[in-house]
Amino acid sequence: MSDSPPAVSDPSTSNDAPAPRRRLRPGERREQILRALATMLEQPGAERVTTAALARQLGVSEAALYRHFASKAQMFEALIDFIEQSVFTLVRQIVDHPGEADGARRAAQIVTMVLQFGEHNPGMVRVMVGDALVFENERLQQRMNLFFDKLEATLRQCLRPAAEGAATPTVQAQVCAAALCDLLRGRLQRYARSGFRRLPTEHLDATLALLV
Repeated sequence: MSDSPPAVSDPSTSNDAPAPRRRLRPGERREQILRALATMLEQPGAERVTTAALARQLGVSEAALYRHFASKAQMFEALIDFIEQSVFTLVRQIVDHPGEADGARRAAQIVTMVLQFGEHNPGMVRVMVGDALVFENERLQQRMNLFFDKLEATLRQCLRPAAEGAATPTVQAQVCAAALCDLLRGRLQRYARSGFRRLPTEHLDATLALLV
């Protein structure tokens, strides 16, 4: 039997040594928080999202969340900022497209784009229709109301040239724009309430043909 001491493994070469934690780039934790919040909102039938549940999802403390957002309302405001910037950037591209002079077609393209945005971002849909904002600060719902008001105003502007032949073109454009905005809200609401099973773009072309 050997009297030599047992071999001791070198910690620097052990496979069990924990990997060094990657330093997050500026703003990355904030993005992670918002992505996690959106993901939690995508769960059909999800209850109200709490900061405690969000912290557990991320594996951090609630205090870590508040280093990046002063409140949960600020987190929702950041999601609303994303919705507004994403949608209205595309709206401007449609409205300003030099190859499309047909106002009714532009209006249909805007409706289609918003519903496609919702279809690909189900968590955002719960914010857009207000389901995720029921127990939150009232100003968040007001911002989403203004979002749809702005969309309706844009649709009305697109439809005015198309209504010129009507007896009351301004009223015709207003009525049609309101109907299209109701369609937007209704399709998004149905998408959320169906657990994201009834797609908002279902039979959309046929529906728009009846309205525009």
